[in-house]
Amino acid sequence: MRDTPMDMKTESLQAADDIQLAEELKASYHRTREELAKMIVGQENVVEQVLLTILAGGNSLIVGVPGLAKTLLIHSIAQVLDLGFSRIQFTPDLMPSDITGTDLVQENPETGKRELTFLPGPIFSNIVLADEINRTPPKTQSALLEAMQEHQVTVQGKTYDLDEPFFVFATQNPIELEGTYPLPEAQLDRFMFEIVIDYLSEQEELDVVRQTTSLRDVSFEYAMNGEQIRQFQKLVRRVPVSEAISQYALSLVRSSRPGTAGGLDFVDNWVAYGASTRAAQYLVLGAKARALVDGRYHVDFDDIVKLAKPVLRHRVLRNFHAESEKISADELIDRLVDAVPFPSSGM
Repeated sequence: MRDTPMDMKTESLQAADDIQLAEELKASYHRTREELAKMIVGQENVVEQVLLTILAGGNSLIVGVPGLAKTLLIHSIAQVLDLGFSRIQFTPDLMPSDITGTDLVQENPETGKRELTFLPGPIFSNIVLADEINRTPPKTQSALLEAMQEHQVTVQGKTYDLDEPFFVFATQNPIELEGTYPLPEAQLDRFMFEIVIDYLSEQEELDVVRQTTSLRDVSFEYAMNGEQIRQFQKLVRRVPVSEAISQYALSLVRSSRPGTAGGLDFVDNWVAYGASTRAAQYLVLGAKARALVDGRYHVDFDDIVKLAKPVLRHRVLRNFHAESEKISADELIDRLVDAVPFPSSGM
C-alpha cells in the first residue's frame, strides 16, 4: 500500500449534532453486525458492503454460486433493521406487472359499480431481493430501473411512490449461464456495488453445518429502524470530502477508460468500455459511509482503495483479449489502483 501524503488538507464533520448522530450510526452498525452473526457465519466483507449500500442509499448486485446464503443474508438484514422484505424469483416467463403490480377490475361494495383498483406488486417493500435477475428477459429486468433510480413505479400512466427507505439487492449465479439474459450495461451501472460471495473457510463451513443441522431458535433484536436509516443516509451525504480525495476517485474512473490521451497501456489492451461518472459518485459516497462506520468523521484515500473492486468490477468491461488471457475484472482493478497515483500534496 502506498503512503498517503501527510500534508493533505483533511475535511471533517464539525457540527455537534452531526458528530452525535455519527456516534449513533457507528453503534447501530456494530449492533447490526452482532445480530447478524447469530445467523450468518463469516462473510465479513460481504456484510460490510451490504450495510454500506443501505447507509449510502444505494442498490447492489450480489454474485455467488448457489448455497452461499445470499437470500438468508438479505432476509436476516431486513429482520434486524425492522424493514419490510420481499423476494421476487426471476424466471423467463415473469412479466413487468408481476413486479410492479397491475390494475384490476373490482366491484365497489358501497356503490356496486366496477372500478379499476391498483394491486401493488412485490416491489412495494423496503428491501426487495431480485433473485437470479438474469433469468428473465430485458423487458422485465427494466421494470426495476425506475424503482431503483426514482423510488417509484409507473403503471398504466399513473405513478406510485415506493415505501422509504427502499433498496434492491439482485442476485446472479456466475456459473450457470444457459437460458440467462445478461444485464444491460445501463442497468448494471445503477448498482452501487457488485458484491462477490465466495466459499467460506473450512472452519466456517463446519460451523454452518453444525448450526444448520441442529435445532435453532434465533431471535433478532432491532439494531436500527427505517427512520434512523433515513437520518443516517442524510448524514453520510453531509460528510465533507477533500478535493484530493474526490480527484483520486475520479482519476481511477477516468483511467479505466481505453483510448484516452496519456492512458494506461493495459487498459487499452484489455478494456472494451470503462466506468462511468456514476462510478466516481459511488466511490465517494461509499467512502463516506465507510469512514463513519469506522468511527471517523473524514474520508481517507484507503476508503476509496478498499471500495474500488465492488464499485468498478461490473463497470469495467473486459474485451476479448482480456478474456482469452483469463484476466479477471479484479486483476484489472488491482493494476489500476497500483498505476494511478495519489494526488500530490501540492494540490
